[in-house]
Amino acid sequence: MRKGFPEVVLGEGKTPEQVAAIAERLAAGSDRLLVTRADIETYRAVMERLPDAAYHAPARAVTLDRSKEPRRPGVAVCCAGTSDVPVAEEAAVTAELMGSAVDRMFDVGVAGLHRLLDKLERLRAAKALVVVAGMEGALPSVVGGLVAAPVIAVPTSIGYGASFRGLAPLLAMLNACAAGVAVVNIDNGFGAGYLAAVINRQSWGATEG
Repeated sequence: MRKGFPEVVLGEGKTPEQVAAIAERLAAGSDRLLVTRADIETYRAVMERLPDAAYHAPARAVTLDRSKEPRRPGVAVCCAGTSDVPVAEEAAVTAELMGSAVDRMFDVGVAGLHRLLDKLERLRAAKALVVVAGMEGALPSVVGGLVAAPVIAVPTSIGYGASFRGLAPLLAMLNACAAGVAVVNIDNGFGAGYLAAVINRQSWGATEG
């Protein structure tokens, strides 16, 4: 009632049977379901009770979507490298289930800046951007310096020893010099995708009003 979206299930730390039972109860009262950090065994347990559930392997997410809500454009999800794709996909799948059409731009890190600049028109068309990066975490600052929309930065645990499993990019993003950059926790693609979808939904109301 408050968010317009049902409670999300964290699959990590639960048995497949526990997740399946929770998913069945939630699906009885909602036309959408999201289980994050789920493995294939968890998906199989959910599918036994909800045969129309889908598994998104890169995102490690189980979804159920029986809604007729059209997906509206406005969310872009970018990631620096292929190793960051699982976190980026978690964000994209979350935003899509919440009604946003997602423009994915992967492997656009600062090591090959030309690939990012080739996407400039698409970046500037977004109402909210999720930018995922590990290593030194520079990508959100660069994107923030190119666009007018809010940027949600996601540090990942990808990187060598001195990245400290995501702490280095987290600190870099928190110290971003570009205005309009907010930061979620390490590897929290779900939180970033959720926030981007909420921002996008607010922009629809402003446009339609």
